[in-house]
Amino acid sequence: MFIRPPGNLSLETAADILRNSLSEALAIFYPLAGRLHSIDGGGRLELDCNAAGALLVAVESEAKIDDFGDFGPTPEIRALIPCVDYNKPIDELPLLVVQVTKFSCGGLSLGLRISHILVDGLSALDFISEWAKIARGEGPGSPPPFLDRSVFRAPEHLKAPVFDHPDFGPQPLLIGQKDDMEERKKETSVLLLKLSKVQTEKLKGKANEDENVSNGRRPYTRYEAVAGHIWRTACKARQHETNQPTSLCIAVDARNRMEPPLPPRYFGNAVFQITAESTSGELVSKSLGYASGKVRQAIEKATPEYLQSCLVFVKNQKDVTKFRNFHTVGCSKGAFYGNPSIEITNWARLPIYGADFGWGREIYMGPGDLGYDGKVFLIPEQGLDGSFFVPLRLQVRHIDAFHKFIYQDI
Repeated sequence: MFIRPPGNLSLETAADILRNSLSEALAIFYPLAGRLHSIDGGGRLELDCNAAGALLVAVESEAKIDDFGDFGPTPEIRALIPCVDYNKPIDELPLLVVQVTKFSCGGLSLGLRISHILVDGLSALDFISEWAKIARGEGPGSPPPFLDRSVFRAPEHLKAPVFDHPDFGPQPLLIGQKDDMEERKKETSVLLLKLSKVQTEKLKGKANEDENVSNGRRPYTRYEAVAGHIWRTACKARQHETNQPTSLCIAVDARNRMEPPLPPRYFGNAVFQITAESTSGELVSKSLGYASGKVRQAIEKATPEYLQSCLVFVKNQKDVTKFRNFHTVGCSKGAFYGNPSIEITNWARLPIYGADFGWGREIYMGPGDLGYDGKVFLIPEQGLDGSFFVPLRLQVRHIDAFHKFIYQDI
């Protein structure tokens, strides 16, 4: 996040405020001060709440905030977030690293890297909000965060999954390829686009021209329309063969989908990856409503029974390493949602704005890095007027076509 503090705030003062308030916040959210360690040879990890702490780095820069343009997740933005040396043993790695950077214009940036194994976006933002409250002199929120992970375990009465779970299976490969290694190696770049309120409403209207909606089904939402449009655009820009299988991976928050729902302020990772599937030919040749319908079908699949079955499925696996995402460009490990597929993370309902550390509201908040081909974020513009920022990473050879088609086909 980028901030323009009033007055002349020194780096030393800012770092002291952040360090002291972070210590208080970690006493409340103490799992973030712990360390992970392996408990078997199958990729499973255990959290040791050993109060080993987090890392806070203070840096002075000759750059100005204006030098970062539209704040797209470029290498220059990524340099504002501390690096983690993943060659070290996992039990030596902090689960939270923070860098405060003071720019020559007087502005600040706050770059965070937080373990996705431990928390999801909603929990991370809850922590940041609480940390900001403490920094500006307010007391902790109520109720306190709910830290008991046992409420999110696989149910004991289920010994085997009751559904098939293709979401955990391998993603489609390009026709003619035996694995995804070539696609992982291809050069990628990032793009930051904006879809205005007018454009998103047009997309919603086009999606709802679908005959299923006119026959009495609930109209497609703005998210379903925009996600379907991005998926179609990626297929078109990549010039897939007509019968090319493709998937769209969607992050679904299970908090209010479980039965009973998870407790308020549950602190952890409660996100499931759900996939929509089709062929590129169907997506491109049929109406936007077809793609939006596929998005809805995937989301509606996430019933309490299905999510419980997911937990049992994972519990019964001998090795869970293959299910883990590694958010690193060119990484050969873990799941891959690049060409011919995409992955969309929706921040539209997350409280991403308003973290005031006592220096005023942020002027920008967003991802500092996009790990791999096909990774897309939907971020609401401040003010909630219905506009989206769309940062994404694609192969360089597909960037220009994607930029052209995403607006041309509205």
